[in-house]
Amino acid sequence: MTEEMTVMEVFIANIGDAKAVLARSSTPSEMGNHIETCNPLKGILLTREHKAIYPQERSRSQKSGGVISSNGRLQGRLDVSRAFGDRQFNKFGVTATPDIHAFELTERENFMILGCHGLWEVFGPRFVQKLFKEGLPVSSISCRLVKERRCKEKPCTKSKELYYRSSTR
Repeated sequence: MTEEMTVMEVFIANIGDAKAVLARSSTPSEMGNHIETCNPLKGILLTREHKAIYPQERSRSQKSGGVISSNGRLQGRLDVSRAFGDRQFNKFGVTATPDIHAFELTERENFMILGCHGLWEVFGPRFVQKLFKEGLPVSSISCRLVKERRCKEKPCTKSKELYYRSSTR
């Protein structure tokens, strides 16, 4: 009797400056153990930002009559070229059309961090990669992101989401 393997595909759609980072084990055998044990992980960036200054985004904005100022902002005000809302900038090429990426979920994927610009501005991908390399369990990574947020705002509104796979399927 052969055991059928269910293939699961994950779709990520992003707009603006939000990022999704996947925590991947180096071997399939580590899957399931990372949730509460210590195994080094690798961070895989799954999305790209839509900054108005990036060539592809700049081109679309300029074709619609938009101007990217020296500070990298569209019409001197908006940092991103794709956004929900900000409708006053639609005439300058701002769109709510997301980039959509898909990947097959394997035994190596452990959890994903979804964060807005605020999270990555405070921590940066290097800080999260350091946490992954330390091999911290997901509960510890979540606590560190909350406790070490180093926010300048009171109260801190930086957000994070951690999604992790259960060790049982």
